[in-house]
Amino acid sequence: MYQPKEKDLYNIALKVLLRDGDKLLITHDIFKHWDLPGGRILPEEFESDFAEVIQRKMREELGEEVQYEIGEPKVFFRVERTEVDGRKARIFAIGYEAKCLGGEIKLGDHHDEMEWVEAKTFPADRYFAGGWLKGIKEYQNKL
Repeated sequence: MYQPKEKDLYNIALKVLLRDGDKLLITHDIFKHWDLPGGRILPEEFESDFAEVIQRKMREELGEEVQYEIGEPKVFFRVERTEVDGRKARIFAIGYEAKCLGGEIKLGDHHDEMEWVEAKTFPADRYFAGGWLKGIKEYQNKL
């Protein structure tokens, strides 16, 4: 007889693989981690179109002026991390490729640095770890 196991709860995030030709934008957050633009869906955004959630996150993290064209999902991430408050979080993230169309990038309050790196060849393991690294490497292998 089937006995259901305890179900796990996940945060859902939408990440953007923002490209400018062969370059990929990566950002560094104030918690000392390299990241991709984008982030978690808020509870009140549950019914929102994913493009609207991405638009909110892009404005928060890269400013009002950056212009981009969102494409299709290219990679999925499964990440387990410790939050600032010490609790464990599991994140399932969808990585959408996007084309940078211009506009000045102005990092938001939670990011202190950014880099345009060679998308296919940058040494991802120098920047990312765990599920983020696995997803980035999968993305690189598709290029």
